[in-house]
Parts: sequence; structure tokens; C-alpha cells
Amino acid sequence: MLSPRIRRLKLDHDSLFKRFNGWPLIRIVGTAGMPPELYRFQYLVRGLYVAPNGAILERDDHLLEVNLSLGYPRRAPQCRMLTPVFHPNFDDSSVCIGDFWAASESLDDLIIRIGRMISYQEYNTKSPLNGLAAKWAAQNSQLLPVDARPIAPPLADQPQAEPASVPLPTPAAQEIPPPVGTPSQAQPSAAPRSDEDPWEQKIVIS
Repeated sequence: MLSPRIRRLKLDHDSLFKRFNGWPLIRIVGTAGMPPELYRFQYLVRGLYVAPNGAILERDDHLLEVNLSLGYPRRAPQCRMLTPVFHPNFDDSSVCIGDFWAASESLDDLIIRIGRMISYQEYNTKSPLNGLAAKWAAQNSQLLPVDARPIAPPLADQPQAEPASVPLPTPAAQEIPPPVGTPSQAQPSAAPRSDEDPWEQKIVIS
């Protein structure tokens, strides 16, 4: 008989491949284990990073590594970016998911949420991993999100189409204003209507 953890890993594997199969914004590009305990995901969404000269620039290709440790799912997955991201809730070694992880949360929902974080559709400036990014986000909330396209694949009863409402940035990187002065207070978005897709709402905790 399979252990509860192995059953959960198999369920996660099936759900991930079913949900992201053919979806252009999130791709599974690597796994380890059977069923997998380590994943690598590629996000083709617009995010920000800091160039060597200190400029804040856009990029549209990101790699995430997710390690499902022995304590999973009671313990949150260990998530870290393999490419640079400038965001209040990311640092060089981890992604802050402790505010919303629970054993009942599905791994595919978590992967979507991290994509929304990369694109600044979600961010938390109250307890940031990156204080400079939190200050910048508070000062420049009018520029956010940096990618407004829906990160989640469409629901099962909706047709799947290439998300083209917002084009990807041109190859020439665009410089974003650096943090200056005193951070302003970012305002949370309005509550979603009952007929709206919950993944299309901007979530800001400040």
C-alpha cells in the first residue's frame, strides 16, 4: 500500500501535467524522482530583476525550482528561483510562501501563485524578504502589475487560448524607476465580484 506522502506526490504529478499541458506561460522543464520530488518550472511572464549596474529591468523568462521535502505536504515546499527576480517576497535562496501555504493547498495552485508574484499581480510588503523591492513596489504601485495577463490556465469549461491581451516586452530591456524618497502606501484592489475568475485579481498586502 502506498504511503499518504507517495499518494500525494502522485496526485501532484498528475495534476501539474494535466493543468499546464500546452499552457504557454508555465512549463515543467525538469523533474527528479518517481513520483517526482523535485520540479523545475519555466515562467514566460514579465517580471523584474536588478542588473549589475543597479538598474531595475524587465525580463520575461524565469526558472523556479521546487523541492518537496520529507515533511511535505505538512511542511511547505522549498521554492527558490534559479534566475534573478526583484520582488518583495523573493531573495536569492527562497520564495516566501508561508503566508498562504497549507497542506490542503494544491501544488499547481502554488505554482500559479508564484507566477502571479513574479508578475507583481500579488505581493506583500509587510514582512518582505527584499526590503528594497518592497520600498520600490510601494512607491511605484501605479506601474503594477508588470504583466497583467492571466497566469492561470483557463478553467475546464473555458476555451484555452494563447494569452495575448498584454504583449511580451521587446528584446530591448526597459529600465524601471528606482526607489526614491519615502514609500507611499499601496492600496489593495477591490474585492472580486462573484462572477470573476479569482486568479485575475491583484492582491496587495501593505
